Amino acid sequence: MLVDRHNRVVDYLRLSVTDRCDLRCSYCMPESSACYSAAGDWLSFDEIVRMAEAFARLGVRRIRVTGGEPLTRARLPELIGRLHAIDGIDDLSLSTNGTRLAAQAAELKRAGVARLNVSLDTLDRREFARITGRDCLDDVLAGLDAAAALDFRLIKINQVWLPDSSLAELDRMIDYCRQRGFILRLIENMPMGTAAQAIGSRSLQSVIHTLQARHGLIDHVLPGGGPARYLCSPDRQFSIGFITPISQHFCDRCNRVRVTTAGQLQLCLGQENQVDLRPLLRDPNTSLGAIEALIRDAIDRKPLQHDFTSAPHKVVRLMSATGG
Repeated sequence: MLVDRHNRVVDYLRLSVTDRCDLRCSYCMPESSACYSAAGDWLSFDEIVRMAEAFARLGVRRIRVTGGEPLTRARLPELIGRLHAIDGIDDLSLSTNGTRLAAQAAELKRAGVARLNVSLDTLDRREFARITGRDCLDDVLAGLDAAAALDFRLIKINQVWLPDSSLAELDRMIDYCRQRGFILRLIENMPMGTAAQAIGSRSLQSVIHTLQARHGLIDHVLPGGGPARYLCSPDRQFSIGFITPISQHFCDRCNRVRVTTAGQLQLCLGQENQVDLRPLLRDPNTSLGAIEALIRDAIDRKPLQHDFTSAPHKVVRLMSATGG
């Protein structure tokens, strides 16, 4: 197993396959912040698979493919199939903004994706265009319809809870997810990059109490390696999760690390600790054992917790460049 110096087992890898995205969300990568790495710096499919094999040999059982927007990476289902074939990987999931999901959902399912997380902050077309910089809500909803027809194990909707988010819009989202069997998750905005820092964060604690009282929600547990706390309706026909890195952090049970599209192993979202895996991955003479040793050494230096509260302007890299 991979165990850090704080006795946390790391068994979950979030793997970015691109830092590019076809949306310009105000809290993530607005037009003024769009800045991509060179494609030649990206890990190749062979390098990604080699790295994932090393993580699997060290006890990682879950991989989430992320970006940027991962569906902008050419031939992604081919990579998904190769990751799915790695011995020891029990859970393979994908995060997407959904704009290209309708065309690719079936192929992704066949390749081995079991669970989907789709980012969707509003069902209002104008508000969607304002937040994302693109008028393509219909494309996202079509992607969700296509995915729902394919019987993925779970489909989760990730809604970032922004300072101007409203309970009325949340009620619409709850109805939408309840009718379709989707799991809704509310996420506090994290101060990563100047755009997110300028927008600010808003606690979900009062929202949790309001929804508990309004819908009679009770504690619930759902499959997945992430940090969400879940509640469900008494009939268990609807579930909602809350990810609260600002108002109630979960660093003491953090079980995940991230690898960027350029091979940087990020040990914590709210710190700048990172280790460059790319040189070893690009060297054909490097053994898996050497890659595993570098990963073990890195995990031993995983920070105790983020600094989002104590130093909210510390992290200047974008979430899209880190890998969701």
